[in-house]
Amino acid sequence: MQIVDEIVFNFKNNKSLYIGEDLTIADHMIQSAMLAEKAKCSDNLICSCLLHDYGHFIVKDPDELVSNDEDGEHELVGYKFLKKYFKKEIVDPIKYHVLAKRYLAREKSYYNKLSEASKISLNLQGGVLNDKESKDFEDKIYFKNSILLRKFDEASKKVGIKMKSINDYKELILSKLI
Repeated sequence: MQIVDEIVFNFKNNKSLYIGEDLTIADHMIQSAMLAEKAKCSDNLICSCLLHDYGHFIVKDPDELVSNDEDGEHELVGYKFLKKYFKKEIVDPIKYHVLAKRYLAREKSYYNKLSEASKISLNLQGGVLNDKESKDFEDKIYFKNSILLRKFDEASKKVGIKMKSINDYKELILSKLI
């Protein structure tokens, strides 16, 4: 239960803006979970969406990294931290959600929908996947959930909408612990 309290604390107390966007990282992740709920996704995917950018809470000053043209690899930082507490079904889509963006960005229509901040981070994260990288990604067990997570991720950057609270997700988080 201690990790749940830590997660809730970080959501409530980290007021950093999501890199290059007009909302906080916490609100962005909650919006992702809300979109997954609205789409009637599994509880596993909802939890993955809720925690997908948790690595930004751990990485030292994400904005400074971007301004220095560095990728903080928040997906791997978050994955390595969260895998100690959560099931593989939760953390693997988190680990691969940046790869999913790089995969989806192969399509011009998807790329054009990316926010300017997402386009900048895409370049820092290695750019669009090539054919071999795409095929390797397609073979991953959590490919489909990673793709869905990424689509919710990009769509969850709205300001001024009715938001849930992290407290609304405490039971879900607790149910997904190892």
